[in-house]
Amino acid sequence: MDVLTFGETMVSLRSTGPLAQGGTLTMHAAGAESNVAVGLARLGHSVRWAGRLGRDPHGDFVERALRAEGVDLAVRRDGGRPTGVMFLERRTADLSRAYYYRSGSAGSGLSRADLERPLEDGAGILHLTGVTPALSAEALDAFVFAAETAAARGMVVSLDVNYRGKLWSREDARAALAPVARHAAVVIASDDELDLLSGRPGTGSVAGTAAELLGLGVRDVVVKLGARGADAYTADGTSHVDAVAVEAVDTVGAGDAFTAGYLSVLLEGGDVAARLRRGALLGAFAVSTAGDWEGLPRRDELGLLESLDAGGTDR
Repeated sequence: MDVLTFGETMVSLRSTGPLAQGGTLTMHAAGAESNVAVGLARLGHSVRWAGRLGRDPHGDFVERALRAEGVDLAVRRDGGRPTGVMFLERRTADLSRAYYYRSGSAGSGLSRADLERPLEDGAGILHLTGVTPALSAEALDAFVFAAETAAARGMVVSLDVNYRGKLWSREDARAALAPVARHAAVVIASDDELDLLSGRPGTGSVAGTAAELLGLGVRDVVVKLGARGADAYTADGTSHVDAVAVEAVDTVGAGDAFTAGYLSVLLEGGDVAARLRRGALLGAFAVSTAGDWEGLPRRDELGLLESLDAGGTDR
């Protein structure tokens, strides 16, 4: 297995306008970790997602969606808890808002028992996000256990901060995530999240925090800058990639798409510059199509954005 990841995947009900006005909702499967898993699977990598789903139609929907994308599942169906649900409101053309209904969900009951066998089976990379430990004390324990176990077994640990302010405070996030960063070989964060991994919060710049993490043994500190691209800090210096110019349709899932692209080239042995380029490319696919992962490319589609003029048709 190339990559193992775990977390909560929910049913996402998307609106095209303000929820208060009613209207049609579309149904999607969404979760930070499973978004990355789908992105990697579409590029031909072997990926396993571990998690819990309710024994309900929503869980059936999520399981079928992930299996259809070629993601291997280590899933427990929980008859006592429902599959989590979120509503994603397209409030304006430039602003979306998420409303979570995941308290007491099957995914929030994730425990280290759910991860013991997948970790024993092994993978080249264990990918973690800061969403999972925010769900419950059990999920936090499982998160720490997985990071420590994977690092001890020589797996590459990837950590995407993915801070969710509706799930926990920055102080709670820092207390949980900063100690785990020392187990990570790759850290990914937006420029306003990286400080959550610092042992000296509020005292330095992004570059200073990156240097602190490199001193702890992190190999790649990757900072997502949105429309300005991304930077990567390593022992060899700093690399930058500009964002790929596309018309933005839906920015949800763009960070997960970037992560999938970056890890894909890491698996293939490519250098930091190549990792950043593919990350930016997958991010461009994500923002120029609707959905968390639905518009991500297959491997033979990676050149589409470069080979066609804007508005062109591949005939």
